[in-house]
Amino acid sequence: MSDHEHPVDPERVGMARSKLPSTEEATEVAELFRLLGDPVRARIMYGLTGADELCVGDLALALGVPESSVSYALRLLRTAGVVRKRREGRLIYYRLVDGFMAQLLDLLRHQVQLDADE
Repeated sequence: MSDHEHPVDPERVGMARSKLPSTEEATEVAELFRLLGDPVRARIMYGLTGADELCVGDLALALGVPESSVSYALRLLRTAGVVRKRREGRLIYYRLVDGFMAQLLDLLRHQVQLDADE
């Protein structure tokens, strides 16, 4: 609880409260950002936005990192529900679950580019 018990601007405090997610929702949002906090996982997600779906070996080749790093990152992303896999014979292909993550990645990349231009 805050030491500040009486709001300076009650109307704005109410507006701020109306936009707050539940603790559970905030935890899920924080988890998504934690996933993006690793450069390999972030690059995998960006790669999947450009190629629709890729197998582990092709992702590793595109990123220039070992297949073991890609496999581990994909396991975390799949557990979090960000990517899904599809088996075709001996190969497993990975893709982003839906268009939302691609939109978020585009927004974040745009923000990084804006910051770089300043």
